[in-house]
Amino acid sequence: MLRQRIITALLLAPVALLVILWVPHQFTMLVLALLVLAGGWEWAAFAGLVSGAARAGYVAAIALVIAGFWWNGAGEEQLDCVIYASLAWWCLALLWVAFLPTQMNRALAAIAGFPVLIPAWLALVRLHDRAPQLVLFLVLLVVAADVGAYFGGRQFGRHKLAPRVSPGKTWEGVGGGMVAAALMAIVGVFWFNVQAPAFMAVSALTVMASIVGDLTESLFKRHAGLKDSGSLLPGHGGVLDRVDSVTAAAPVFLIGLERLGLFS
Repeated sequence: MLRQRIITALLLAPVALLVILWVPHQFTMLVLALLVLAGGWEWAAFAGLVSGAARAGYVAAIALVIAGFWWNGAGEEQLDCVIYASLAWWCLALLWVAFLPTQMNRALAAIAGFPVLIPAWLALVRLHDRAPQLVLFLVLLVVAADVGAYFGGRQFGRHKLAPRVSPGKTWEGVGGGMVAAALMAIVGVFWFNVQAPAFMAVSALTVMASIVGDLTESLFKRHAGLKDSGSLLPGHGGVLDRVDSVTAAAPVFLIGLERLGLFS
């Protein structure tokens, strides 16, 4: 499994670099939108939408919202409220995972897909418009945390993080992820020539949010009786299995950078 994950990641890495760094912004917006729509197709299964027509209808609803935001300017300040509102959603998701992991129905699952997917698209578009390297750093930060959590949990994992949601995750894995992310954040300080304490704090909050995003997707998968959200990416599962952390991390990273004035 690990070998397959590594091979898939190595094959995807050049494509990701191309899309993030070397194509026009509008094309990157489109690719990100397509990823969100692919995630919407998988999310529809969490809501019990199993027929192709039902899942296509769910994807179409997400596509209409994205198209509306695109038409009105995804980088415009009036859309800040959508990104900020996503913070309220992720706080709610954290409480849901921590205290009510057994409470779920299809309507809630269907509704939840919108605050998970759409603000993430907006935040990534805003970050890419500001500096494509910020999107690349965000991806590397989340990947570093994921790798650190995997090996930290495997080597030292004893205490379960959220046993009713994702039994394999441990607090020791969280620690390993935070250490790896801190090293990546140090790289980011020199990469962007920014104040270390503020940038390190934003990076830490971003990684914490990524953990909530990961656990939230695990919660919905568990209630839907699914091990993976899909099978598109060998060794990883579906699109959501790969980007679940980013859906929560992107809005937090963007807002943190803006609020601290790290990038004008």
